[in-house]
Amino acid sequence: MNIKNMYSSGKKTGPTLAADFRALFTPEHYRLLTGSNPAWIEVRKHLTVITLLLLCSNVASYKILALFPHIARSHYVMGEALLKGLAARGYHVTVVSHFPQKNPIPNFKDISLVGATTVAVEQIQLVNVGTGNIPFTINMLATMAMDVCETTLPAAPIQELMKSQDKYDLIITELFNTDCMFGFVHKFKVPFISIATSVLMPWSSERFANPENPSYIPHHFLGHSDRMTFFERMLNVFYQETTKWAYHKYMDIPTQKIARKYFGESLPPLADIARNTSLLLVNSHFSLNQPRPFVPNIVEVGGMHITPPKPLPQDLKKFLDDSKQGVVYFSFGSMVKMTTLPEEKRQAFMQAFAALPERFLLKWEEESFPGKPENVKLVRWPPQVDVLRHPNVRVFVTHGGLMGTTEAAHSGVPMVAIPLFGDQFVNVASYVEEGIAFKLSFTNITKESVLHALNTVLRDPSYRDNALRVSRAYNDRPMSALDTGIFWTEYVIRHGGAPHMRSAALDLTWYQYLLLDVLAVLISVIATVLLVLFYITKRLIRLVLPSKTQGKKKKQ
Repeated sequence: MNIKNMYSSGKKTGPTLAADFRALFTPEHYRLLTGSNPAWIEVRKHLTVITLLLLCSNVASYKILALFPHIARSHYVMGEALLKGLAARGYHVTVVSHFPQKNPIPNFKDISLVGATTVAVEQIQLVNVGTGNIPFTINMLATMAMDVCETTLPAAPIQELMKSQDKYDLIITELFNTDCMFGFVHKFKVPFISIATSVLMPWSSERFANPENPSYIPHHFLGHSDRMTFFERMLNVFYQETTKWAYHKYMDIPTQKIARKYFGESLPPLADIARNTSLLLVNSHFSLNQPRPFVPNIVEVGGMHITPPKPLPQDLKKFLDDSKQGVVYFSFGSMVKMTTLPEEKRQAFMQAFAALPERFLLKWEEESFPGKPENVKLVRWPPQVDVLRHPNVRVFVTHGGLMGTTEAAHSGVPMVAIPLFGDQFVNVASYVEEGIAFKLSFTNITKESVLHALNTVLRDPSYRDNALRVSRAYNDRPMSALDTGIFWTEYVIRHGGAPHMRSAALDLTWYQYLLLDVLAVLISVIATVLLVLFYITKRLIRLVLPSKTQGKKKKQ
């Protein structure tokens, strides 16, 4: 009898497993194995190890295909953490991305897209951002979506994967601005999950039938908190619906055509495939991004990319250790080129920094900075989360990107936030609501405004107190964000896509979901009853009134 085949399903555990294991042996074998003879004790130890290895070997054989064609490094960081965690558990992970590993990792295979298109690392010019213009943001997302699909799908590694006869147990994708990689879901016919690197995009909820009430759930591209005025709620409703329409028209339909060009005309509508997503792991947490309702197959894993503490480089450690007055860390993330700061804004920052006693650690892409004050240190790629963990770091000047701000929340560091584009405005609105950030408009950067923002956060102890309060809540979880993500990923594999987590609302039409058919029937019934009552009343009045009239005539 083959033990591995008996338990490859993973359904037999505890007493059942023990009883079946005993059945493999004769009574004499069992008596010897359970005796106190030292030799047999050693045999039992080895049998236990062998049995466990056999039982686990089926799990280790799971194969996962991860598709991350987006060109921004910050969008890959969260997925990379999950994929490395899965590989460390013994899964065989194949990853399509623009960011292959520099050093080989066991069970981790890269399909590199390097050279297929321009990678958006320090490419965005600061003169083009900071206005919060939603049409500009939608146009940028649509342009990137078309570019990703048109340059990635014909790439040689992707074409080879399309022809591959490999088998996979799960596919992982990013839910962002295009689903053109869903052709692989259709090809391999396996369950798939998605990762959202920000709070939910406007077009995300409908594929899960997740509640998205705009009366208290702020729009992704608006700078609203979850407590809105009447005018803000009106604006919220308008943009919630128009951006979903824009996604369908300018991202979904055009990329559907591109996907069918390479996967074939038999490819179902991408929106239909999307509605079968088994799980969504969202880079948010209710302590930081305000509470939102989620159906069971949407799970918050904010901070999944945050790594355990590591020693800082010696020169950086010395700079931070020696900064007794405190350090302000300034970075606009991986997508924005800091050296493209307009000259007047650059001078405003430097003049403000020079007027303060604190030291400043500035992420800068070049070796030199003409006119740099003495209290400013330049660094191209600092180990950000370890910098933020240093006790002398007192403020984080940020653009409000979710990766960096979650690291600040994790570390208990308050912020001066200067939102530039995308979800940064809604992120910053949440942080201001929590009292852990001061918002500074990019269009209003002067020496005076920078000094006011920094002095407010540096000198008002409530910002630090609130940051520590949020940090305690953010880090207080039953298991780490990474372990949570791995658990639910394994859950989907174990349960064949976990269809039991899928909301029945996905099978309703829009008018059924909104109960408009029920409302129509109720209105019809009420209207019918009222009409009947009106008719009866009218008849009664006609019957009563003539008799009264006749009585009056007789008296006369």
